[in-house]
Amino acid sequence: MKLILHDLPENCAELVSSKCDRALAADGRYAPCQGCFGCWTKHPATCFMKDKLQEACRILGQADEVTVVTKNLYGGYSAPVKNVLDRSIGTSTPFSTYRGRQMHHTLRYGKHDLWKVIVYGDATEAEQASFRYLAERNAVNEGFARSEVVFLKDLSELEAQL
Repeated sequence: MKLILHDLPENCAELVSSKCDRALAADGRYAPCQGCFGCWTKHPATCFMKDKLQEACRILGQADEVTVVTKNLYGGYSAPVKNVLDRSIGTSTPFSTYRGRQMHHTLRYGKHDLWKVIVYGDATEAEQASFRYLAERNAVNEGFARSEVVFLKDLSELEAQL
């Protein structure tokens, strides 16, 4: 399954949904993570908050390919996208294992293929380097075989990258 997580305006919804199996809009219509870790322990992969992100762990965990479309925020994800990623901690378990000679949480859903990040908005060279590193580390943590980062000069280039 291909998932697109995005913070794009509503007028881009049709384009996004035509390019994937599942789209998850980081539109801010949900609560931020409370840090209770219930999605790890009490009710695995399900958030106790009953909003549109209650099943975010399952949605992200079952995707073979995740494309994150985000506005650049000082070399990191936009706040709405970061909120969704925070709410998806249940894609892993609280147990640890070694992957690539490094300690990581055990994956709840197994390995995946591609973690792709499409960044729009101005980005300095340092911010671009930060995004590349962030995407690489997110891919390792979430069990993705590879990562890719694309920087757009303008949102009109988006369709070709999805």
